[in-house]
Amino acid sequence: MKTRVLIVDDSALVRSLMTEILSADPQIEVVGVASDPYVARDKIKQLRPDVLTLDVEMPRMDGLTFLDNLMRLHPMPVLMVSSLTEAGADVTLQALELGAVDFVTKPKLDVRAGLTAYAEQLREKVRGLLRARPRGAQRREAAEPLRRPFRTTDRIIAIGASTGGTEAIREVLERMPADAPAVVVTQHIPAAFSGPFAARLDRTSAMAVCEAHDAQPIVAGHVYVAPGDRHLLIERDGARYVCRLSDGPPQNRHRPSVDAMFNSLARHAGSNVAAALLTGMGDDGARGLLALREAGARTLVQDEASSVVWGMPGAAYKLGAAERVLALDAVAAQLLQDAAA
Repeated sequence: MKTRVLIVDDSALVRSLMTEILSADPQIEVVGVASDPYVARDKIKQLRPDVLTLDVEMPRMDGLTFLDNLMRLHPMPVLMVSSLTEAGADVTLQALELGAVDFVTKPKLDVRAGLTAYAEQLREKVRGLLRARPRGAQRREAAEPLRRPFRTTDRIIAIGASTGGTEAIREVLERMPADAPAVVVTQHIPAAFSGPFAARLDRTSAMAVCEAHDAQPIVAGHVYVAPGDRHLLIERDGARYVCRLSDGPPQNRHRPSVDAMFNSLARHAGSNVAAALLTGMGDDGARGLLALREAGARTLVQDEASSVVWGMPGAAYKLGAAERVLALDAVAAQLLQDAAA
């Protein structure tokens, strides 16, 4: 079964390049293109695509307004195409909050070379979106942070995610109290996006959230997000844990890699860890979660029903890496309980 795609972009060059790139995959059929949201609206009704690629900057109606309307009236898997800039990152994170499933970036200059370099990644993301479950905008009040007693200060909560993870992580952290054990996070994200992502989490969490720095001490009440182009490793330094950033090769085609973070925690923190593997495409983090469980850590994965894509948590479940399989809204409470045990 082919994935039917509608490409929405105001640039004729981008529409042509993306049609060429996606059509090269026998599992993908580009059923149409649209130069603005009004044309796209009509073509969605006419062509009934499985997946939509959507430019952030559009004429007549901006991409976010169109996306908001689409996810309320006709929810479907949407792949955002955004510029690799800080402004592009902020708009893309807003799009993910509104219900877009994933995103790819395009350079401001030499768009042809940039998109061609990401051709296989673009095709892979589009194929994966056929199985995605778009959640739509989460129009709700922020959850009240939970309250749990903690007996020790050396516990670490570890969270890994990919596709759909920016919003899943936000929801989990919103439920964490300001004095929760330290949280380390690896989310598959480009380098230009991880700083804005951490800043966005900091605005919605009672904990202090930052992009991790090398040799940074890990302390309770703080969240450390892996930079978009470096592995986040955790090591013991005397009586405390510290962040170590690595330029090592990608693992499972990713840097940062969830497996890299989980494996370092298995070596250096073991039973002091409570770990969760959330929504994401592929299998990064599955073997690392198993290593953590074998080292005495408490482990869980997000369930299929609440995941945008049940690739990574599903792979971990099949390996026997998870003690529990939980809906997203139950993850924070369980992590806090496991960290207090």
